[in-house]
Amino acid sequence: MTSFHVPPSWRLPERDATPEGVYLNRRQIIRGLGLGSIALSVPKLAFAEANAGVHLKPAVGKRFADKFPAKRNASYTIGDDREITDEGIAGSHNNFYEFTTAKERVWELAKDYPVDPWKVEVNGLVKKPRTLDLDDFFTRFPLEERVYRFRCVERWAMQVPWIGFPLKSLIDYLEPTASAKFVRFVTVLDKKGMPGQKSQGWYPWPYTEALRLDEARHDLALVTVGAYGHALPMQHGAPWRLMLPWKYGYKSAKSIVGIEFTKKQPGTFWNDLQPREYGFYSNVEPEKPHPRWSQRWEEDIGSGKTRETLPYNGYADAVGSLYTGKEI
Repeated sequence: MTSFHVPPSWRLPERDATPEGVYLNRRQIIRGLGLGSIALSVPKLAFAEANAGVHLKPAVGKRFADKFPAKRNASYTIGDDREITDEGIAGSHNNFYEFTTAKERVWELAKDYPVDPWKVEVNGLVKKPRTLDLDDFFTRFPLEERVYRFRCVERWAMQVPWIGFPLKSLIDYLEPTASAKFVRFVTVLDKKGMPGQKSQGWYPWPYTEALRLDEARHDLALVTVGAYGHALPMQHGAPWRLMLPWKYGYKSAKSIVGIEFTKKQPGTFWNDLQPREYGFYSNVEPEKPHPRWSQRWEEDIGSGKTRETLPYNGYADAVGSLYTGKEI
């Protein structure tokens, strides 16, 4: 199946060792660093201006509207020191390189992208390879709302009320064999509809991510189909994405079209390109050395509040037992 073709490891030009959009954003943050603290890298007014007119409508349209809003699960909280990020801000500050590296432009380029119909191919070490459709993600499993912290490797953070169901439920439904140890996710490849894939042809598209199977079965791992009371707008990775709140944001793959179960650890997009900066596990670990900057501080998008980064993004009690401390 072409969706699972692994491109060759192309050599990147030196200027693209770190993507330009990421570099410029990080440079803004670094300029704001003081001694042991982080200053405002993006003024609050800038987010208010970017918020104006942002397209937030569900990418699936009115289909499945009866499934929203979903009941909030009060077991998942973000702490008294945090507030849910304004929907307009969350919808106008997105990393989705398939469209563009410019965060504030993703929503505009993505707003009319078609997601219905949507097919997801399941293969590898499963009892029965199959093809899933939108009904499998919106109607097969009960939906609930969970408010999660979200932490980007670029050191910005937000808090979002995501809607979905446990990834464990989907994995158990797909019945991987006993020899399966990892699950790989392949995202959509569409150079005609996604301008970033065409203009940034040096990247080994499609974007892929992977998890150890026990990570994927953890209760916090969420198949996400909605946010803020309705189905996902395209800039958030419609029609479905992962949400792994204890890991850096790029691990939560968007717009997934393929699921593959494997025995050996598969390659992943950023880890293959830049293993010194992007580990396979990519858990949020503030004390773990980084080649170019510290992860000890984060900034809340929109409010501009800064805080110390928590191990596993504050979910250490829940997920710490999965790891020995040597994973990267």
